[in-house]
Amino acid sequence: MNIILFDETDHYQGRDTIRLSDYRFEHISEVLKAKKNDLLQVGLINGKLGTGRVVVMTKQFIDISVTLGKDPPLPAPLTILLALPRPKVLKRTLKHIATLGVKKIFLINSFRVDKSYWQTPVLDQQKIRDIFLNSLEQSCDTILPELSLRPLFKPFVEDELPDLIKNTVPVIAHPKAAAKLTDTSGKRFTLAVGPEGGFIPYEINKLKECGFEEYNLGERILPVETAVPGLISILTR
Repeated sequence: MNIILFDETDHYQGRDTIRLSDYRFEHISEVLKAKKNDLLQVGLINGKLGTGRVVVMTKQFIDISVTLGKDPPLPAPLTILLALPRPKVLKRTLKHIATLGVKKIFLINSFRVDKSYWQTPVLDQQKIRDIFLNSLEQSCDTILPELSLRPLFKPFVEDELPDLIKNTVPVIAHPKAAAKLTDTSGKRFTLAVGPEGGFIPYEINKLKECGFEEYNLGERILPVETAVPGLISILTR
């Protein structure tokens, strides 16, 4: 944990003091071994970064006086459309995505996505929030990503996607594509990543009808959890 994140529910005795007694308190006391008057890096969820001074430290809780004034890191200029992977892979992949600063994520359906994946407890709102908070604590960010579920492929592509990709470069990453994407600087992208085995031809054609193009962003065929962070790095360099 590289930053202590808090929200409005943590305020205690005014707007400038927070009281923590959960896993954050345990981290501060047991890992950081903070003492009274020590300074910590803090951030308001969906707000600014700053510093916190320890004002009270007990065996049950810690009170921190916070001062905020620094903007969080700029978001990655990228929207991701990710065919829903297996639950264990989903958790790791979402953590990578959020840590790398992507703020808009759509989990979409595909012919090769098992229907049971849509029932996974990983998609519970609180579990998703916990994954994202852990990622922000790692990357010293405060802005929670937006995650949207789209279990119907065709209506999403036909009805929503044309507006979503406006003012972006819509890309399908495919190692066998002939075209190579060489110029990424200063551009905003919408990246479609298929399931293990890739999108089927029908899905590729529907995405192309919407405006997407297939690009070879690397010749290796990678598992989703490896491919996604690599692709983000390529498109945001």
